[in-house]
Amino acid sequence: MILLCFLTVAIPGCSTLKSKPKIDIDTYSAKEIYDLAEDRLAKKRPQDAAKYFSEIERLYPYSEWAKRGLIMQAYSYHKDQDYENSRGAAQRYIDFFPAAEDAAYAQYILALSYYDQISEVGRDQDVTVKALQELRLLIERYPDSKYAKDSAEKFDMAFSFLAAKEMEVGRYYLQRGYYTSAVNRFRKVVQEFRTTEQTPEALYRLIECYLSLGLRGEAQSAASILQESYSSTQWHKDSLILLSGEGLLPDAGGQNWLSTIYRQTIKGQWL
Repeated sequence: MILLCFLTVAIPGCSTLKSKPKIDIDTYSAKEIYDLAEDRLAKKRPQDAAKYFSEIERLYPYSEWAKRGLIMQAYSYHKDQDYENSRGAAQRYIDFFPAAEDAAYAQYILALSYYDQISEVGRDQDVTVKALQELRLLIERYPDSKYAKDSAEKFDMAFSFLAAKEMEVGRYYLQRGYYTSAVNRFRKVVQEFRTTEQTPEALYRLIECYLSLGLRGEAQSAASILQESYSSTQWHKDSLILLSGEGLLPDAGGQNWLSTIYRQTIKGQWL
């Protein structure tokens, strides 16, 4: 009976202790809301932080705090991996304050919102293309910013990622005997992604495809580029073995797209 009375008293008491007054955000100053949002960030609650930063934009749209809150809103959403809202906030900052000190950072967040979603090679690469576009925009628009170097490095990585995707598809076609389709993929790597580490293999795969198609001149031209530009790679060594099996040597003397690349990029003969 005593225990029952205790529970009867204790339960309402606990309920009272747990209840917290709701924040009437409309009564807060812009700085107070900003401080509240920063507190949530410090407590690793970026979703809550983003909401409070957005409240500054709603309640004090023309204040300096709204400007500061907007870039922090983009940052908080990104920390929460809410990339769509992060992009929206970053883009608004760029649109409203294109000459502001943090405009480069807003563009950086915008680019990262795509870059951080780049996943395995086997998946669709639309997000990689968008990341490249936004990274290029940052490099061109803010070349002297502290984000330019990192953006350039990320651009190269994303660029190589796209080349790897083309190689994966090309290998798929090659393994199934779809040589013309495979050539189109490997050719794209050589022509559009020449600066990536995928190029030596792409040239070797082209030799495989062209020999299978009976296009010996194209195969020899591809081997010539390998020999001149990637002689230290295993792909070059393997290409010599592949050609020797057909009684051939590297030779870029023919008239094909690979021999044109050889003359232009290696010999410097553009005319």
